[in-house]
Amino acid sequence: MINRYIEQAEEQLKLLYKEIEEIAYFNQNKVLEAFQKNHIALRHFSGSSGYGYGDEGREKLNMLYASVFKAESAIVSPHIVSGTHALTIALFGLLKTGDKLLSITGMPYDTLQEVIQGNNNGSLKDYHIDFEKVELIDGKFDYANIRKALQDKKIQVIFIQRSRGYTWRDSLSQQEIKECIQYMRKLGFRGCILVDNCYGEFVEQTEPIENGADLAVGSCIKNIGGGLAESGGYIVGKRQYIDKVACRLTAPSIAGEVGSYIAGYRLFYQGLFLAPHIVMQTIKGSLLIGTCMQNLGYTTSPSVNKLPYDITRAIAFHTEEELIAFIQTVGEASPIDSFLKLEPWDMPGYDSKVIMAAGSFVQGASIELSADAPIRKPYIAYFQGGLTYEHCKCATHQILQKLLEKKYNVDSK
Repeated sequence: MINRYIEQAEEQLKLLYKEIEEIAYFNQNKVLEAFQKNHIALRHFSGSSGYGYGDEGREKLNMLYASVFKAESAIVSPHIVSGTHALTIALFGLLKTGDKLLSITGMPYDTLQEVIQGNNNGSLKDYHIDFEKVELIDGKFDYANIRKALQDKKIQVIFIQRSRGYTWRDSLSQQEIKECIQYMRKLGFRGCILVDNCYGEFVEQTEPIENGADLAVGSCIKNIGGGLAESGGYIVGKRQYIDKVACRLTAPSIAGEVGSYIAGYRLFYQGLFLAPHIVMQTIKGSLLIGTCMQNLGYTTSPSVNKLPYDITRAIAFHTEEELIAFIQTVGEASPIDSFLKLEPWDMPGYDSKVIMAAGSFVQGASIELSADAPIRKPYIAYFQGGLTYEHCKCATHQILQKLLEKKYNVDSK
């Protein structure tokens, strides 16, 4: 019976799978051309020590990312510990006392909220940098209130969160971002427009810089690292802003001229090269589980009738018990730590308990099969990743098996 559900879903998804393959081919060619243009050589994989002066691997990796993203400059560092860290570096590099940050996608993701409005923890608020937000309306930009907000001349940075975070909305498409940026420029805004690009790389054929953003920021252990990068984050965009951010990454006197990494950079290069293919596998897996869950009567987002705009999928459950069981099954379907029983816990940076299935080769690498959920109403699991479609399919089989055994919301006829 479970095989029938999966086969039915695959039949429904044939045309979308073809579109995904075409996007992956386009992006793979783009990445290949960037490698060739920048004359990437074997020597660039080598590490460095100490200050890292003249570290060719670091410098070429920056140039490579800039080429892929069609940006003037880039910072890629193994020492950036997460996407939140990369965003924090960017915000503190761009903003100073008396400035204001405007988010036009509502309140940012949980781990960034303390960065913006924390009390006595070194937040932007502690440095008297103001914050304002404009909520989305039904998941879309609120142009009227954006216009009102931009009357405040203290605004120096506009923040756009591409992905859904812990909210029930579709992630933003590149076309939507492009149109909103054009609108704000027509209104006369000349500051920095920053896009949180986490979970979105290589899902479409273009990236935020190509669509008018000044900076795009993300994590190397998500899409862009192709499942191989073991740490790190990136910031790409206009040179004038990258130079400011580099001074915050290290120090104003040395900026991006230093930074060693003794382990070497091969996995960053190789992961980037594989990323278009890995993202394709992930999106196919997301659509498969989304379709199967929908066919069993669950509500999922985004719609399984169109291409998604990032690698995350939200699945709504009726009870806390059902939600936890789903996350636990994702953990059991993982290659690492599959024998552990996952429980909710007070995870740093979140305001409610979180349960997270991340049995991955790189800790927390959500380009690998993973799922997490805050334990609060509404009971929504956020599913992402999968290095191979075959693994996603195996996991989907195990998940459906448990749902049928427990008879959660399932018509088993």
